[in-house]
Amino acid sequence: MSTIDMIEAAAGRLAGHARRTPLLSSPFLDDIAGRRVLVKPECLQHTGSFKFRGAWSAVSALDPDVRARGVIAFSSGNHAQGVAYAARLHGVSAVIIMPSDAPKMKIDNTRALGAEVVLYDRASEDRDALGAKLATERGLTLVKPFDEPLVIAGQGTSGLEIVEQAAGQGVHQADVLVPCGGGGLTAGIALALEARAPGLRVRPAEPEGFDDTARSLLSGQIERNERLSGSLCDAIITPQPGNITFPINKRLCGPGLVVSEDEALRAMALAFARLKIVIEPGGAVALAAALFRPDQIAGDAVIAVASGGNVDAQVFRTALERFAE
Repeated sequence: MSTIDMIEAAAGRLAGHARRTPLLSSPFLDDIAGRRVLVKPECLQHTGSFKFRGAWSAVSALDPDVRARGVIAFSSGNHAQGVAYAARLHGVSAVIIMPSDAPKMKIDNTRALGAEVVLYDRASEDRDALGAKLATERGLTLVKPFDEPLVIAGQGTSGLEIVEQAAGQGVHQADVLVPCGGGGLTAGIALALEARAPGLRVRPAEPEGFDDTARSLLSGQIERNERLSGSLCDAIITPQPGNITFPINKRLCGPGLVVSEDEALRAMALAFARLKIVIEPGGAVALAAALFRPDQIAGDAVIAVASGGNVDAQVFRTALERFAE
């Protein structure tokens, strides 16, 4: 399990490589939410999402001889780009297994970063089995998207930044809303907050129909999604919470929050209008929950992580046209 020591070690390896993203605010968003809203824009991170943190953490920690043989990962796009870029900066090869229905921009960007992309059908093929097969055949090291301690530790570095930045703005008690797929970012931030700011509590945020973490937290055991595709929030769609991440999140997180696709799109439009940032639908669910689920959040302030900004132009255009301010 990732500990605060692992997170701080990851922060040391990431120093000079990852961006320290700011904590943004807008009085217009505060008015909508009825409380102070602080937004952590990980969409400004390298490759457009927080995933670079975990990818660099894992790749940089490999034994040099092992790393030289190359890495492999599976992802709908953000982890793919993070691993591809981390591998490129280390001068090693990367094979990325991506669902065939992933946004074209994410597939194209992953290839542009130098990775070999292998497409699969997420409804009928097992990405884990495919990844294990290729890793064995080619001698590659698998960098899992969330159920890997070094990846969780890397994602937790954003939590360390939240602790310092929130304190700097006088916020010591608040819910921290985090877009949640497999739970790596959620778990990493939760571990960082547990150790450094126990007054801040993580709340996972998910889209309707793919709320496996929210349901799992309610039942106390891992629950699966009935569908594995079909959401604009592709970046955070996973079959179920991770075996490593869920026990962490079960212990540390408050109840999950669930929003509609339209609410995610509206949050994207508001983030663009009021904060001047671009967020993808999956990356916008935490902000959507902060803005449109005020009765489910306590306190005078809320912190929302905007986890990624890799959105196809047409989807972004739809958000702006449908919810223009």
